[in-house]
Amino acid sequence: MSKPSPARYRTMNWSSYNASLRKRGSLLIWVDRKMTWLAPRDGRPGRPPIFSDAAVQFCLSIKVLFKLPLRQTAGMVASLLRMAGLDWPVPDFSTLCRRQKTLAVQIPYRRADGPLNLLVDSTGIKFLGDGEWQARKHGVQRRRQWRKVHLAMDPATSDIRAVEFTPSRDGDSPVLPDLLGQIPADEQIGTVTADGAYDTRRCHKAITARDATPIIPIRRNGRLWKDDCPAARARNETLRATRHYGRAFWKRWTGYHARSRIEAKMRGLKSFGERIMARDPDRQTAEIHIRTALMNRFNALGTAEIIRVE
Repeated sequence: MSKPSPARYRTMNWSSYNASLRKRGSLLIWVDRKMTWLAPRDGRPGRPPIFSDAAVQFCLSIKVLFKLPLRQTAGMVASLLRMAGLDWPVPDFSTLCRRQKTLAVQIPYRRADGPLNLLVDSTGIKFLGDGEWQARKHGVQRRRQWRKVHLAMDPATSDIRAVEFTPSRDGDSPVLPDLLGQIPADEQIGTVTADGAYDTRRCHKAITARDATPIIPIRRNGRLWKDDCPAARARNETLRATRHYGRAFWKRWTGYHARSRIEAKMRGLKSFGERIMARDPDRQTAEIHIRTALMNRFNALGTAEIIRVE
């Protein structure tokens, strides 16, 4: 019996997608002449900041994008401003280091029509220790330390809508309510798709509280919950459907396999580097948020529209 031929896919907007890929390599797309570069006076006591949060985020975005130390970042920003014909001062390395700890990163995103369907997943990212090749070749020389990044993505726009950064010892399910809390209360959530690690009462209650439908596979040893709340009833219906039709059919029927897109987004997050450069937890959080803002900015330039052809 011959094997079925592999599925073939076609990019329908190749010309515009090709142009967006070229724009991603442009240095001047990051420079906005309307940006508020100098911080406005707020009237608070003490020495006022010289540079606005937008200016600091711009400099740190260049740092993350090109994997530069702080001093080289200041030099590159000065070059970009000269190329753009802007006579703006540049923050020095100590200012960038200090402001990164308290920076509230603005993450741009686009809202699609209709309810929001979220894909949720997490991944680990290293900040101390040897690289993978060195560990395999020479053994682990020192203890490697990790943090965990939790993302919620909108598949309609491919934008990251919520991000949390936690210690590696924290589990996935306790973070889901915080991710949903980052979605505006006036925005309707249709479905939340996640893997079996989120099959907990806390997650199902948080999803039901937002009037959304959970698409979460039941754990292998999962049993019926006490039917005492809407979240438990919805989860029990999923368990009965899985037992009756099988897990494979349930995943195809609910569209669970779309979760692979958030796994691909994790690879995009690590394309900026397999490890984070900052050591302080607050600075690490700002660095992860800047990576997320960069990915959403790339998506706004244009994404591929791929369809399956038989």
